[in-house]
Amino acid sequence: MAKATAKSARAEAKGPEAHAFQAEVSKLLDLMVHSVYSEREVFLRELISNAADACDKLRYEAIANPSLLEGDSGLKITIAADKKAKTISVADNGIGMSRQELIDNLGTIAKSGTQAFMEKAESDKGDLHLIGQFGVGFYSAFMVAAKVEVKSRRAGETQGSIWTSDGSGSFTIDSLAAAPARGTQIVLHLRPEAEEFLDNHRLEHIVRTYSDHIAHPIMLKIDEETARQVNSASALWARPKGEITAEQYKEFFGHVTGDYSEPVMTLHYRAEGRHEYTVLLFVPAERPFDLYDSERRGRQKLYVRRVFITDKAELLPAYLRFVRGVIDSEDMPLNISREMLQHNPTVAQIRKAVTNRVLAELKKTAESEPETFDKIWKAFGPVIKEGLYEDMERRDQLYEIARFDTTRGANVSLKDYVGRLAANQKAIYYLTAESAAKARTSPQLEGFSARDIEVLLLTDPVDSFWIRMAVGYDGKPFKSATQGSADLDSIPLKDAAAREEDSAAIGTLIAAIKQTLGEAVKDVRRSERLTDSAVCIVADATGLDRTLEKLLSKQEGTGVKVSAAILEINPTHPLIAALAQKAKAGGVTPEIEDAARLLLDQAHIVEGEPVADPQGFARRLSALMARTVG
Repeated sequence: MAKATAKSARAEAKGPEAHAFQAEVSKLLDLMVHSVYSEREVFLRELISNAADACDKLRYEAIANPSLLEGDSGLKITIAADKKAKTISVADNGIGMSRQELIDNLGTIAKSGTQAFMEKAESDKGDLHLIGQFGVGFYSAFMVAAKVEVKSRRAGETQGSIWTSDGSGSFTIDSLAAAPARGTQIVLHLRPEAEEFLDNHRLEHIVRTYSDHIAHPIMLKIDEETARQVNSASALWARPKGEITAEQYKEFFGHVTGDYSEPVMTLHYRAEGRHEYTVLLFVPAERPFDLYDSERRGRQKLYVRRVFITDKAELLPAYLRFVRGVIDSEDMPLNISREMLQHNPTVAQIRKAVTNRVLAELKKTAESEPETFDKIWKAFGPVIKEGLYEDMERRDQLYEIARFDTTRGANVSLKDYVGRLAANQKAIYYLTAESAAKARTSPQLEGFSARDIEVLLLTDPVDSFWIRMAVGYDGKPFKSATQGSADLDSIPLKDAAAREEDSAAIGTLIAAIKQTLGEAVKDVRRSERLTDSAVCIVADATGLDRTLEKLLSKQEGTGVKVSAAILEINPTHPLIAALAQKAKAGGVTPEIEDAARLLLDQAHIVEGEPVADPQGFARRLSALMARTVG
């Protein structure tokens, strides 16, 4: 083993190498050098946060390999200002980096959100919370430094390396002749306009403002022999709630998320009993840029007795992935591996209890602070609704917090909807559509509006999936307003004026339209839905909802095609009544055939769908206009 280690060290001891930055890094550095941020002091917050993460990682690896901590078990972060050299150094005795890790970690950005960060940074100048949120905190050093040196030795290795760059598009990497202490030291050669940060009082103020919650001691060097701790160095979640200020919660939220805006909801409690653990979770005010990234899962940090284990433990279900924070267990073994977490019964029980508590807190917020909950729902409602088809066990809990746009307003709860059902209404009606504007103008809503029936307007893609599996709420089934028969006969119209029709003539017209359209439609029938429009199309009761069908047809590999729809006609509409009399008198004439095709095309256009034969549609429409004008 010793020979292998020595061989590895010799392999690492290479000469200097020059490397070009990844293109995204070069663009990023240009932003940092020209300082899009109004308060450059945040660079220190970001470097301290990275140093704390390095200490946490070493503590975790040392669980399996205690020798990594030998000779220097007191993990800490040390800040030193050298007024003569005009440098600031931020050092930690954490995990450290090898030569290749320096190249990989500091020369490229493997973050899909880098471009999103740069676009947002350019448009939102002065928005300080962006830096850490997108995982680019290290590069904030170039806001104040003309040159940055990173000296590092990985724990367990003997060879150290130095990374150097002036932020102009390239960096060099070289081996250090003398092995440095384990960990990383970042040396910033300050720009003249940034020399204010050489003052120890200024540095201490920044640490206390942004990093007091860091669980490792942050030492500020006073002189060559003296260093003083300038943070409280206690885990914030372990403190009593009464001792924590709103500002401290905010700063800790920023530490774990990189978002230094105000969290919209904070949940802090200690669970005791069969399992003991502490929870400190936050709901951000805005949705993260990668909220819909397929690889984004649990974003809560798992600690065991204040020792960081992982931030990928999936301690909450995917539909609560926007909830961020810390869960610290007193029961789990310190040597639990990340792979074992998925099968650990303690983790499973904590996950179940914390999920229920989060949902309960969301419900409480919805009831006591509706304006706050409206912000949460606006940002994360589509994600929470994923739970309506993923989490059968908690579907009723999710129904209690779900909010919907309806034909009567926004953010309507199912409880409120059921509380104002129309006379004889036995179902919760809904309409799926690709947008709210399209939903509100749908002709299928006419019959419901005429009967004062409220309809849920479901316009998120996820709605088409969960609603198919939804059994009902409070004993009322969910029923589509655009699928199957409307079944509205038992519900009286607000305006009960008689609607006369010639049933025989309408029957003849329906037969003529069916004959003309053939397989272009699945059926033609009278409509209970329509009061003002002449026609509409609906889906069969046993098939897919048309919104879902169109959604799936656009995805490769599903094999789903948009099927022929059912054409419904309004028997009391003047146009339909006139066509019915012509069909009754003359049968299937060319004029009736053209009208049938125009009616179907009209119904598709209203739904935002293309017509099957655009040229034929234009020809028939022109002929109709010519007859009308002539």
